[in-house]
Amino acid sequence: MQPDTTLRPAPLTSAAIPPHERAKPLAKGSTYPAKDLCSQCGLCDSRWVAYVNDSCAFLHQRFEAMETAAHGRSRDLDHEDELYFGVQQRMLTARLQQPIAGAQWTGIVSRIGVRALETGLVDAVLCVGQSEDDRFTPVPRLARTPEEVLSARVNKPTLSPNLEVLEQLPGSGIKKLLAIGVGCQIQALRAVQPTLPLEELFVLGLPCVDNVSRQGLQTFLESTVSSPNTVVHYEFMQDFRIHFRHSDGREETVPFFGLDTPKLKNVFAPSCLSCFDYTNAGADLVVGYMGASFGRQWLTVRNPKGQQLLDLVEAELDTAPVTSAGQRQAAVQQGIEAYDKAVKLPLWVANLIGFFVERFGPKGLEYGRFSIDSHFTRNALWLRRNHPDKVEEHIPAFARRIISRYRLPD
Repeated sequence: MQPDTTLRPAPLTSAAIPPHERAKPLAKGSTYPAKDLCSQCGLCDSRWVAYVNDSCAFLHQRFEAMETAAHGRSRDLDHEDELYFGVQQRMLTARLQQPIAGAQWTGIVSRIGVRALETGLVDAVLCVGQSEDDRFTPVPRLARTPEEVLSARVNKPTLSPNLEVLEQLPGSGIKKLLAIGVGCQIQALRAVQPTLPLEELFVLGLPCVDNVSRQGLQTFLESTVSSPNTVVHYEFMQDFRIHFRHSDGREETVPFFGLDTPKLKNVFAPSCLSCFDYTNAGADLVVGYMGASFGRQWLTVRNPKGQQLLDLVEAELDTAPVTSAGQRQAAVQQGIEAYDKAVKLPLWVANLIGFFVERFGPKGLEYGRFSIDSHFTRNALWLRRNHPDKVEEHIPAFARRIISRYRLPD
């Protein structure tokens, strides 16, 4: 049977797609089915493009079905932590006792990838390296050695076609895979999981918001940091500052409230402005920073496979319980209005606000909720104004409940 040319998927099966049923990937640069909302996850650049209509996060939301298939149940909307952070068996904060040199923080994600290979848990790790010509141009790969995993350390804050490497699976000998990715990639991966030529799939998720194109990233760097061409990596952190690390080892921080909002308001990808999967609901284990105190990582174990991944490294971690302090609601409401009006504050005012917010504002899980509230309300408003026809089915139930707590401008 030939794939349907309208891209409606054939029924999902547990077998690999045989060669005579392979769909032709869309030509790079062509119009993808999600059009302007496409996050360039890479699925359409593989033979699994045949399944895009039922798997793309920006064509159909399927959180409940995805969570149930991956974790055995969907999130409990009446449980505040699950409402915000998704299905969970366990949450904790951690640091590697012996940090990996050159890692973005202490290197927990890279260490899990290395240990998964060393122990034989998996045959390969789907991770993202960088172009030889540009440190921020992502190059997805199927890493087969610890050295290849380590060479992919440090986030690339640009849209990345991770799933295009699924094309390499048939005939590769890879039967057990650890996939590392962000929410939109994992939603698509989970949807096609039954059709992959794999015996075992583990998913290590990264929380993710506000990716950009490579050109958009350059605009952000040039308007924000003193030396854009020497930035090695950066992250929006819990102290309400953006932390930049330069190639000479120098660190630089810029307060959130000092960003050039008029210039940057439209720099983020439309896919990110219409996404409600900040915490990576489909992953077995999530590793980020948003729910931890400054200097630590936040880990959420969603199911037994997630615990298997954590077991690989837990003895090497300095762990601590999650904590929560402060109040977020007033800051979120003020932020909605300031962002909508594209307010740009003088740097001294931004630093003053940052000083007080860092000391008296939300911390730990409350900071995580602050960030989720801020992005969900912003994204709901963006969808309402730019894709009003998608609002009803595109915003999942958990996001609707969170958004309803705030007043949005018309």
